[in-house]
Amino acid sequence: MIRKASKSIALVLALAGAWACNPAQEHSSTAGVSTVLTVSPADFQAEINGDSVKLYTLTNGEMVAAITNYGARVVSLHVPDQNGNLVDVVLGYENLPAYRQPGEGFYGAVVGRYGNRIAKGLFELEGKQYQLEINNGPNSLHGGTNGFFSKVWEVKHVTDSSLELQYISPDGDAGYPGTLDATVIYTVTAANGLEIAYHATTDKATVVNLTNHAYFNLSGEGDSTILDHLLTIRADGYTPVDETLIPTGEIAPVEGTPFDFRQPTAIGARIDTADGQLLLGGGYDHNFVLKKEPGLQLVATVESPKTGIVMDILTEEPGLQFYSGNFMDNVQHAKGGKTYGYRSAFCLETQHFPDAPNRPDFPSTVLEPGSEYATKTVYQFK
Repeated sequence: MIRKASKSIALVLALAGAWACNPAQEHSSTAGVSTVLTVSPADFQAEINGDSVKLYTLTNGEMVAAITNYGARVVSLHVPDQNGNLVDVVLGYENLPAYRQPGEGFYGAVVGRYGNRIAKGLFELEGKQYQLEINNGPNSLHGGTNGFFSKVWEVKHVTDSSLELQYISPDGDAGYPGTLDATVIYTVTAANGLEIAYHATTDKATVVNLTNHAYFNLSGEGDSTILDHLLTIRADGYTPVDETLIPTGEIAPVEGTPFDFRQPTAIGARIDTADGQLLLGGGYDHNFVLKKEPGLQLVATVESPKTGIVMDILTEEPGLQFYSGNFMDNVQHAKGGKTYGYRSAFCLETQHFPDAPNRPDFPSTVLEPGSEYATKTVYQFK
């Protein structure tokens, strides 16, 4: 059980009315927020190409999420530890300009149109070949050089505990066909979860695979390592990759490999073993084939031995990308003036499989006109 929140949360709730600076209840005032947030809302207020960017604060009275509509990013997420103290478990930057620097790593963003990699940025749909933006070696990653992570999303509705954001991606955006109307709804739930609901429609057949790219450290952002975290993933198989981290098409069993997290295992227990797949990724950067039925189900659990914080991941998606912070190196301009180091965070991105548009045996990511893309993921804390 999570203990009742600290006094800072009570202050947040008491000042909720002061934050409601317009009928949409945009929580952009700094009054009282600084006692909880590790960033200043004032550092996230800007105009980008005529569109307003702000920081929005959501709470259920026990945990607090701060989200900006630039890239629909989770900037911070404060949850109670085993002593009832609030801990920010999401890594991020200290201000908006830092999120806009080239190569910033997609921190906390909704990535799309297609989360993860598409080989050579090419796919064929309905007899026509499409060339996407290349931004990761020879491949397209997370929607290309100007994906959803770099867009200002329109704020459609906000309450004390939820935020609805919309981005309309025009036909041909980053090379993708069809005008895609995408919506993401963040909700801090009564059960101490951060729920992320994705919806999208299109006017032309296209491919869609949306996910959130939050970097977590359950010992607190700025802690030096995640190798001591205990990880469980409900997956009997994973998708091996080639030297450019594109799936080979095989679904390999995890049994007898460093990819077996069916029982709680320290992330660092086998990460440096001489395994060919780990050498290709510099650690874990692989898609796990989840063992689940359709619908929202528990697929993974992570625990910090330092704070006692436990995070469950529930999703409707068939895959989970586990990334162990292998490419993190001296990350500057982090919250509170920190510098993030090697393997100081992990990502667990719920998804359809990488390169699925080129792999007919993988679950399809095609969205047709008249159909709705709808999927939900919850990061739940206890």
